[in-house]
Amino acid sequence: MSEDLSFDLVIIGSGPGGYTGAIRASQLGLKTAIVEKDSTFGGTCLNVGCIPSKALLDSSEHYHVAQHELAQHGVDVSGVTLQLDKLIQRKNDIVKSLTDGVAFLMKKNKVQNFHGFGKITGQNEVTVKTTDGPVKLQAKNIMLATGSVANELPFLKYDEKKVVSSTGALSLEQVPKKLLVIGAGVIGLELGSVWNRLGAEVTVLEYANKICGPMDAKTSKKLQSLLKKQGLNIITKAKVTGADIKPDATSVTYEDMKSGDSMSLDADVVLVATGRRPFSDGLGMEELGIEKNDRGFVLTNNRFQTKFPNVYAIGDLTPGPMLAHKAEEEGVAVAEIIAGNFGHVNYDTVPSVVYTWPEMASVGKTEEDLKTEGRAYNAGQFPFTANGRAKAMASTDGHVKVLADKTTDQILGVHILGPRASDMISEAVIAMEFAGSAEDLALSFHAHPTLSEVMREAALDVHKRARQM
Repeated sequence: MSEDLSFDLVIIGSGPGGYTGAIRASQLGLKTAIVEKDSTFGGTCLNVGCIPSKALLDSSEHYHVAQHELAQHGVDVSGVTLQLDKLIQRKNDIVKSLTDGVAFLMKKNKVQNFHGFGKITGQNEVTVKTTDGPVKLQAKNIMLATGSVANELPFLKYDEKKVVSSTGALSLEQVPKKLLVIGAGVIGLELGSVWNRLGAEVTVLEYANKICGPMDAKTSKKLQSLLKKQGLNIITKAKVTGADIKPDATSVTYEDMKSGDSMSLDADVVLVATGRRPFSDGLGMEELGIEKNDRGFVLTNNRFQTKFPNVYAIGDLTPGPMLAHKAEEEGVAVAEIIAGNFGHVNYDTVPSVVYTWPEMASVGKTEEDLKTEGRAYNAGQFPFTANGRAKAMASTDGHVKVLADKTTDQILGVHILGPRASDMISEAVIAMEFAGSAEDLALSFHAHPTLSEVMREAALDVHKRARQM
């Protein structure tokens, strides 16, 4: 008897959006298949993105603390050495554990797996190119969740040895003496921090006049100052114009847009971290007439549908922040919609995090956004220097900023620079989901002593009632 290859939903791509959507679809009673071109599940995030980078960040943090900070805690450590191979192996072990976990979840939730390159060959058909030949899947609905790939500069082609993407920067075989990072966004700053802590001389070139892209300007400026103190040489308003790649070294030229002068920098390794683009080529969309914009993003309506109502696109394939948690919510929303339920994503409360130390986390509007919109607001800010838990941790750099509507007091944005900002931002997300006010945060209990008390004090400061300064 031949295998039944008809499904209620076929998902192409097993990153956070794909596998989370698959699990929810199965929970809702939909017969679901997932197609993955790589040998492991999890997409960029689990394999060569969010997870391995955080593993390296934590390991490099421990190394830095052992070298420079344990003495102040009364812990005498001498002869600290770096075993890079073990550090990388730990990262690899974490990745394997999590990707194996996703494979287990697919089996547990009865999601049928197909390993191979998936392509839409009809409005209701996906053809998977496997090692054993093509396999045709019939699909009532199709979800495109193929994610994104790193941008490449024409004069700095990746060899993942001397010129690396974020993928290559996760597995360098030795600590480079000089690492040049092009791009001061999340990837550039995080991986620059890793290799700086491990002993590299790191220079970061950024085209814009500030780091961290569209995140809050004053908070970004403070983070830039702290990273410079840690040893990162950050050069803004720098337009990279060319490169000379040699066996022993690479020279990169750039224009200083403040002076107009042409400059050059030598490096052992160059990390190109100039953003990512949707992985939308070769999926069969052009043949079917599924529309994309000039940047390769798939065009969808507010129900994630392409021109074909049964073909959906989510995550990095569509405009908006390229974040795993955004893709997850979209994957679940599509599953709900197909099952006849209500599926929705509130894009006003998608948080962004930079996992440097201190961390930087934001949700909602920045002051720049509100000024551009002409919206009247009140701002409250409070520093970690006045927080007892932060002092006990010896991590007092940074602050929390709360922005609230001047008339209604509704929270419009929260921006955190400080220890464990990535965990603290969730409180702001929840408050904003329920249209909470600064007063709501200010009147809520926060355990003492905790870092989250800074959030409360910043909310109190919106109306100039902070109590600890």
